Amino acid sequence: MLEDCKNALERWGGVHSLIDRWLDQRRSLLVSFIELKEACDAELEAISKARIDTFSELLMDYISAGHFEIYPQLAEEAKAFDDESALQIAAKLLERLELSTAMVLEFDEDFASPVRCQQNLVRLPAWIDRLAKGLAERFALEDQLIARLHAAHSPQQIKSPA
Repeated sequence: MLEDCKNALERWGGVHSLIDRWLDQRRSLLVSFIELKEACDAELEAISKARIDTFSELLMDYISAGHFEIYPQLAEEAKAFDDESALQIAAKLLERLELSTAMVLEFDEDFASPVRCQQNLVRLPAWIDRLAKGLAERFALEDQLIARLHAAHSPQQIKSPA
């Protein structure tokens, strides 16, 4: 059992680093989100497309990292531990995550070009409110994924017989 624990650490220690980097991305995203919200509250017309693009890029990078790096890696970890219940829970959580992914893609599309950005600038405060709710739910769901598919298999959780 101790050997299994050591192997898990070697195998999944990289997952932990990947998750840490992803959570750092989340923190950067939130800082950018708060700055954009404050700018909306202060003077909406003064917000540049570049500022919206910076936020949108962080948002898209974060969402992409989740879908193409983190979620598959977490699923692989659960498979390696033969944790069918975790995989079933993950499938349900991923379904719910699709709602906020669609919302993020819609936001990115609304502000993709200078013309669209100008046309939709008046809607930015409503978008900020909508994103705040959607991202809060997304982060909670992602935290559940991490807890169920990764933390449950961490070496600290895998106990050797006494």
